[in-house]
Amino acid sequence: MKIKEFIGSTVLDKNANVVGKVDNVDFNTETGKIETISLTLQKNIFSRDELEIDFEDIATIGAYIILNKEITHDEAAEAEAVEIEIEKEE
Repeated sequence: MKIKEFIGSTVLDKNANVVGKVDNVDFNTETGKIETISLTLQKNIFSRDELEIDFEDIATIGAYIILNKEITHDEAAEAEAVEIEIEKEE
């Protein structure tokens, strides 16, 4: 799988609950290995939350990214809030 196919993939926890979508990937510059992935948890059209997952927490990568752990509602609620700015064309 190419990295551009990985970005935007739907992520499920070990109970097959949708967690979010892959938004970003953090590489170790020395080894070239993925260390963490950032997930986007869509709240509404103007805001979203981001949750960082260690690469070791991924069980399988295929049509979906499946984690080997459960993501609780509390973990998702504690995710870092990110505001989306919309630029108006003039």
